[in-house]
Amino acid sequence: MLQQLDMAGAAAAMPESRTTPAAHGCIDRGPSPDDWIIEQNWHAFTAEEHRVWEILFLRQKEMLRHRAVSGFLEGLDLLNFSQSEIPEFAKLNTILNQRNGWTVVAVPGLVPDRIFFQLLSERRFPAGNFIREASQLDYLEEPDVFHDVFGHVPLLADQAFADFMHALGVLGLQAGDNGAMHRLARLYWYIVEFGLVREAGKVRIFGAGIASSFAESRYALESDEPQRTRFDLMRVLRTRYRSDAFQRGYFVIESFEELLKDLQGTDLLALLAEIEDQPDLEPDRLYPGDRPA
Repeated sequence: MLQQLDMAGAAAAMPESRTTPAAHGCIDRGPSPDDWIIEQNWHAFTAEEHRVWEILFLRQKEMLRHRAVSGFLEGLDLLNFSQSEIPEFAKLNTILNQRNGWTVVAVPGLVPDRIFFQLLSERRFPAGNFIREASQLDYLEEPDVFHDVFGHVPLLADQAFADFMHALGVLGLQAGDNGAMHRLARLYWYIVEFGLVREAGKVRIFGAGIASSFAESRYALESDEPQRTRFDLMRVLRTRYRSDAFQRGYFVIESFEELLKDLQGTDLLALLAEIEDQPDLEPDRLYPGDRPA
């Protein structure tokens, strides 16, 4: 749901379903997160909209059966995701909030960076309150409820990942206060949206931008085109990304627990100051110190 552009002129229209940092098209609703939250009004979703959810859910769950990290698939079951209808947030939150204090809140679309990180810091995840049309299953200009809820929410049932998201929200606000919001947007992009993890000796999907994308679910794991590099926090913060095509590079973490430990054990403001004047890096190149995954 981030709006920040990481590259000049990045297109808003993107193949497949993914979160975009594009800022255009957003109407300012106010300075408080509550100004951006709306009623889900679940009963207003039409039978056709629920049918689109079902089509997307069934094909993507099958696609991810042997590709996603186990915690993602477990989260779908733990949170009682239905294949036949868009989740009703009130019911979803009853389970999610009892597990770890998180809730899902409906928003009209993209929200400003600071609002987004503030919501995460309050353990509230913003989800777009609309779904794509059946004629555009694999093409979306901004994240919809399928991307936001199917792609992101299952892993919020995992305690370590949920704690990472909360920590990211807190650090995002700190980075914004120090003029480095774009650096945290990169961490969100490469980890929360397009992250890969090693599990039982194999690389698995956990990023929502991949998990909600039919084509990129194959590409991220099976294509020889992208570079896959072991996660390093400084490397990610310095790495540019594109939002108008499949990724040219992915970062692979060892576990959610290690990811959280790495983030909490780093003086982020000192690290941001250290790399402030260093050049950006490309995602598809190996630099000294990089380790292929």
